[in-house]
Amino acid sequence: MGKTGKLLLGAVTLWPIVYMFIFFILIFSTILFRPEPGAGSGMPPMIAWIFGLHILTMLLIMGLTIFYIVDVFRNNRVDKDKKALWAIVIFLGNMVGMPIYWYLYIWKDPVIANQPPAQLNTVDTSTWTSGAEASRQEHQYVPPSQPPNWRE
Repeated sequence: MGKTGKLLLGAVTLWPIVYMFIFFILIFSTILFRPEPGAGSGMPPMIAWIFGLHILTMLLIMGLTIFYIVDVFRNNRVDKDKKALWAIVIFLGNMVGMPIYWYLYIWKDPVIANQPPAQLNTVDTSTWTSGAEASRQEHQYVPPSQPPNWRE
């Protein structure tokens, strides 16, 4: 996915959070600034407009949930033991989980290294030193003359 696609997906993923704030502001302003009782009958036009936007946002959340759960199981960057956990987080806590997943596994580019870092617990200790010291070291095991006496 290109950078434009990632940004568009991120904007769509953040829309439910933005919409939640817009929804609460509109509902509270409708309640606080309503006309006097009996002045007008019927539903205010703003409520009809927000109802359609609410339905579209709910459909968008369902579509994003399906998209992200499918992506969790197809994405090789997600550890195998974390796939089920991410699916549960996205399903149950979608408005919070989806932006976090988007940032960690879609927006951030994978770290590609030329070679893995040397491990300190390897048997070959020549990787612990520089090349000059490694060439001077003897690579043959010499057992001790006597085994240690552990009883003393």
